[in-house]
Amino acid sequence: MDSSCLFLTVGIDVGALLYVLQDQLVFEKLFSDSESIQTRAEAAVLLKQLDFPVNSLKAKLLEKLEQSTLDLQLNAEDLSSELVIGSSKDGNGSELVYGASHEASVREFAEAVRAYRVIFSDSDRQLIKLAQDLVTKHFDATEQFIKKQICAADLLRVFGIIWTDVLLLGEVLNDAGLPDYSLKAAQVAVKQYVTFTFSSLLQDISDALTQVHTRKKEGVQEYSLQLALEASKKALLQGSMDVLLDFRQLLGDQSGLIINLRDSIVDWVQEGFQDFFKALVARFMLLSGKNNPFSESQVLTEAPQAEKVIAGLALVLAQISVFIEQTAIPRITEEIAASFSGGGIRGYEYGPAFVPAEICRMFRAAGEKLLHLYINMRSQRISVLLTKRFRTPNWVKHKEPREVHMFVDLFLQELEAVGSEVKQVLPQGTHKHRRADSNGSTTSSRSNPLREEKLNKSNTQRARSQLLETHLAKLFKQKIEIFTRVEFTQGSVLTTAVKLSLKTLQEFVRLQTFNRSGFQQIQLDMQFLRTPLKEIADDEAAIDFLLDEVIVAASERCLDPIPLEPPILDKLVQAKLAKA
Repeated sequence: MDSSCLFLTVGIDVGALLYVLQDQLVFEKLFSDSESIQTRAEAAVLLKQLDFPVNSLKAKLLEKLEQSTLDLQLNAEDLSSELVIGSSKDGNGSELVYGASHEASVREFAEAVRAYRVIFSDSDRQLIKLAQDLVTKHFDATEQFIKKQICAADLLRVFGIIWTDVLLLGEVLNDAGLPDYSLKAAQVAVKQYVTFTFSSLLQDISDALTQVHTRKKEGVQEYSLQLALEASKKALLQGSMDVLLDFRQLLGDQSGLIINLRDSIVDWVQEGFQDFFKALVARFMLLSGKNNPFSESQVLTEAPQAEKVIAGLALVLAQISVFIEQTAIPRITEEIAASFSGGGIRGYEYGPAFVPAEICRMFRAAGEKLLHLYINMRSQRISVLLTKRFRTPNWVKHKEPREVHMFVDLFLQELEAVGSEVKQVLPQGTHKHRRADSNGSTTSSRSNPLREEKLNKSNTQRARSQLLETHLAKLFKQKIEIFTRVEFTQGSVLTTAVKLSLKTLQEFVRLQTFNRSGFQQIQLDMQFLRTPLKEIADDEAAIDFLLDEVIVAASERCLDPIPLEPPILDKLVQAKLAKA
């Protein structure tokens, strides 16, 4: 029997009703979940015709309706499994798997609401609240569903299910204002989706930088800076493009819940990218700090290795910052201008939502800071090596030098490690070896007769002062720039690391007091370093000058600063080269 006919039925046989009531069939039908809505509505009408207490009947039926809404509520877990199943069967099958059965249940519920309104005409307030609560539960489930990293297509399918429910319930509850009520909730959900999508992108980039990108080298797992760099570049640029493509689906949807949110979505996307890149800069700084996740990584088992990875990661982050400034931001800006222009809901007084120039400035500054951080980390390792070298021996009682000290090998190994890292990450750049002229230092101690003459004099204060004056005069004459701007190239970083190391070495020398043999050991070690350091660094003149500065500093702190004879010096250097 049609429900509209049901409520127009007149002339019911009272005797028949009493008979049914006596058998308690009416109560069984009314409160049986297995009975259809029409059958249960008939039972309610019969009870009302028999003058059954209306308030009691009304409360029991409303309770029954409330219980039925529990079965209608969307569930994030069910949505996930059903949408996955539907998508695996055919591209549009998710509505058939989940939506069709759900829609049938909602239609049955709507008919029950219609019947309830006819039986109890003063029940609109309770029914409207019941419907609004159901819609609210739908969006609560949607918010949980969003946290499962869904795509825009999945969100729109869920919105389609909710909108269908709203329209079906709106047919029987015209005064409930369910469309406007659901539009406000949808606005919150879409904004949450945009925010969560950017959070997921940020995490993807962090994972690309910090997850185990290793390669086996002689049985030991080594963190690959090159793999981390390429993976993070891809996660950033391709991830950003995928996010924009995903958001475009929201703009193209014409369903009831999205159609009026276009300008808001444009603003949210632009604001989202601005906030995302600000958060990314902060994440870079966090990853480059001492509280780095690598310190607890299973890949790292020793502290020196952890420090090595953290330093290397700072270098990767510096190069990624350059990539963002020069490549990613222009590309993203172009895509936003093509598909996400307009907006304006946020208010013009707040200015544009997405400001590429500001982001570029942030990453330019971050890149320079991270690059200097990498150099400082590597220099600190070398400083530890120098500390052990200069604090261990008694320089006043040093024996006559017989060979180049082993610390030189360790020093060069540290610089080779820097070279290995920068070659994985930075471009080669243009090598500009600035060779010293006739007035400057060269690779042989015999090419500086004035210097030899000063060093061969007595160890008086006058001789040391003249030596220093001569050295300073040479500096001003050649106009050597020791520390220049660090560029994002292999040569520039290596050169800066060498210069910093030599300046640190000079400071350690100034804190010691040497006998003649100790001074000669420093002279020998510095002379051997000239050739390999010039091969590593781009600035030969500066390297010569800094090595000379170390020797001069040692002579100033020496009790008897008489240098090694040039033939002896060259013989010891050649012996070290032959052994190497």
